[in-house]
Amino acid sequence: MLRRSRDGVEWLEARLPGATVCFTTRRGGFSPAPWNSLNLGILTGDDLETVLRNRAAAASALGIEGGRVRMGLQVHGSGILDHGGDGDGHFLAPVEEPPEADGHVTRRSGLPLLILAADCLPVAVTGPGGLAMLHCGWRGLSGSLVLDAVERVRGRSAVIGPGIGPCCFEVGPEVREAFSPLGEDVFEGRNCDLPEVATRLLRAAGVRSVQVSGICTFCEAGDFFSHRRDGGATGRQAGIAWLD
Repeated sequence: MLRRSRDGVEWLEARLPGATVCFTTRRGGFSPAPWNSLNLGILTGDDLETVLRNRAAAASALGIEGGRVRMGLQVHGSGILDHGGDGDGHFLAPVEEPPEADGHVTRRSGLPLLILAADCLPVAVTGPGGLAMLHCGWRGLSGSLVLDAVERVRGRSAVIGPGIGPCCFEVGPEVREAFSPLGEDVFEGRNCDLPEVATRLLRAAGVRSVQVSGICTFCEAGDFFSHRRDGGATGRQAGIAWLD
């Protein structure tokens, strides 16, 4: 995974077979504290026009057409949207009632799929059936999100971007109950290793190769937003992927 920058915008970039995957940082935007500076989330309390300016800057830096970016309203569920190439996205032109989804799938090249995160894991999956981009909090991981996405794209390769790490993700009994079937070694004391949970679910679904960033958003305050660290008063970074 490479660290890249253009016009002040910084991101991490990974390759999957047939696809490019990018994970934005909080560096390179226009928002003031506590959203400083590349906040891409409009439901965070930040000024809408500033967030749209940030989104345009991110799209320009990544070399993608912002109007084509596909995203949805994330609800920590297992819903997945299947995207063709028709119409525009609402990344640069938000709508009042966006479709609810925590996952996106496409078979169309050059169509960027985006999820927002601030501790949850951004996960991209590719296979002969296309590309999936997933917003993986513990609730989504405990549901059918990963299995459904892998089945839709016949996933063989995946990359897990920055998210809260086992060092900082203290959990309650509901999370332990959800993931204990994966093995007690996904826990250390009161903490859960969410990237390891995602890795095991991906492999169980048939994904052969899983890259993991190993970056904790809670720890890396200079580079990433963290909902838990910042008590909810924070921005959102993105996971963005597209087929070549």
